[in-house]
Parts: sequence; structure tokens; C-alpha cells
Amino acid sequence: MPGEDEQRFRDFVLAQWGPLTRMAYLLTGDQGTAEDLVQSALEKTHRRWGNIVRKDAPGVYVRRVMVNTAVSWRRRRRTVEVPLLDTDAIAAPDAYHQAENRHQLLGALRRLPPRMRAVLVLRYFEDLSEADIARILGCSTGTVKSQASRGLARLRADLTPPSTLLDTNLQGDPA
Repeated sequence: MPGEDEQRFRDFVLAQWGPLTRMAYLLTGDQGTAEDLVQSALEKTHRRWGNIVRKDAPGVYVRRVMVNTAVSWRRRRRTVEVPLLDTDAIAAPDAYHQAENRHQLLGALRRLPPRMRAVLVLRYFEDLSEADIARILGCSTGTVKSQASRGLARLRADLTPPSTLLDTNLQGDPA
């Protein structure tokens, strides 16, 4: 890779590390795995950097690589690290503590299929358009819309407390 391309790649990594790590965290639900995902995606991107820069869309390419890699990792479902004891797991400070009810939301996101989760993360956390998401995932905008709609419905159902559902059903039934 020529020196100028190498510097452009370094600048890209410095500028995009935070947003890419945030997206990876939302896709994986784990800070360590998120950082591994970003590193893996950037490694794959580095190999093709000369071709990507010409297209002037390195962010789209890296996000697509991240989604595909996350889906691939989930398919394999292999455990890379297993703490031996609860005391072995050291809690790191959470950089995303501002999100209200984040543990519930992340749990609900983890229960979604990988593609559906990717659509929701790209749409509502990365604020990408449906057309951009379709280009990243290699599908139609109709697929993006239906996956987003179904994903939101599943999240609403998963995040609605059971007592609220019972109260709503009781209020709706005529006596």
C-alpha cells in the first residue's frame, strides 16, 4: 500500500473507531467482542483499501464487513473466552451508561436474528437510510422495511412488562 493510502487508512481508523465500536457493541452486546469485531473488520478493509478508497465509501464497506462478520460469528456460536470463576471477570467501565434500560434493550436485541438486529442497529442507532442499509446488507429496501417493522414489533413485545399487558387486557374487556 502506498504511503498516502496508508495515511488515509490511519486517518479513517482514528476518525471512525468510536462510531464503529458503538455499532459493534450494539450488534454483539459485549464490549470485548465489539472491539474484536471492529478490529477484524478493519483488518479485512485494510487488505482492500486501495479499491475501497476509489469508490469513496469506506464507511459503508466497513459496516457491511462488520455485519457479515457478526452474522458469521453467530452462526459458528463458538465460545472464545470462558472465565473460570465469577471473580475472574473484571467489570470494565461502561462507556454507554447514558442509555436508559440498556440492559433490557441489549438483551432484547440479542434475542433477535442477526440480520434483523443489523437492520435495527443500522437504522435506529447509526441513523442510516433504508437505501443505505439495503446497500450494506445486499438486499432490497422492502426487505429492510419489513425486517425493521418485524424487529420493532418483537422488541416492543419483549420490552413490555407482563403486568402492563395484563392491565391492558383487563381494561379492554367489558365487564
